[in-house]
Amino acid sequence: MKVIDGKQVAQEVLAECALEIGTLKTQGIIPGLAVVLVGEDPASQVYVGSKVKKCGELGLHSLKIELPSETTQEELLKVVKELNEDAAIHGILVQSPPPPHIDEAAIVRAIDPGKDVDGFHPENVAKLALEDPTGFVPCTPAGCMRLLQAAGVETSGAEAVVLGRSMIVGKPMGLLLMGRESNATVTIAHSRTKDLAGVCRRADIVIAAIGKPEFVTADYVKEGAVVIDVGINRIKDDSRKSGYRLVGDVAYDEIKDQCAAITPVPGGVGPMTIAMLIKNTIKAARQQSV
Repeated sequence: MKVIDGKQVAQEVLAECALEIGTLKTQGIIPGLAVVLVGEDPASQVYVGSKVKKCGELGLHSLKIELPSETTQEELLKVVKELNEDAAIHGILVQSPPPPHIDEAAIVRAIDPGKDVDGFHPENVAKLALEDPTGFVPCTPAGCMRLLQAAGVETSGAEAVVLGRSMIVGKPMGLLLMGRESNATVTIAHSRTKDLAGVCRRADIVIAAIGKPEFVTADYVKEGAVVIDVGINRIKDDSRKSGYRLVGDVAYDEIKDQCAAITPVPGGVGPMTIAMLIKNTIKAARQQSV
């Protein structure tokens, strides 16, 4: 069993990013990322802080815009419009989820697709489906693909099951795996799938992105499968000072010995998401400067 070290692979991606940033700076281009946070959600504040910190370490121009939870839809749209028009900003990210009164889909559509480094704008979704290399791929699925590549996993001809059908992970993950570069046979499974365990057991590659702690047990995974665990869930643990611990969507200890390779939680997919965000921001800066 091989543990796929997301921290190490993310460092490799960030080292590539540092070289690209250095090259762009010689051309007078400093990639710029704006992160917009509406409200005081603690998890979102941590995510935004880590993104801005990583930008600073790599020498990117970063802008953190924190707005109160009572910010209106119109006020947020005005901020997005200003960032669309700001030549120093190449990438825009509005941290999800916003407060309930904000129409998140409308905000995503308002972002210039050329600056949509999250890859959620309809134009970028279409480019992913069309395999247009100028589009932006959502960061978490892109990170999963890089982990498979780093682990030497052969995707061509493999049977892959993606557990989850969200626009953030499940659907783009399926498109990436079935694309011409990957050539996997893909099943998107979800809560309504009949004999879910049986469907997953067929897979050479299982991508778990269902948002349920330790949902994928030994019964879901065949011997020698590769498992990528996208989930990150807090569960109560009185033995910890924090009172909780982080687990994935996979019962790691139960299935690890029957896997050819598996990602841990934490330290698997998580570090890749920020690394791929930086990579998308650099790509945006390059494309906007042509």
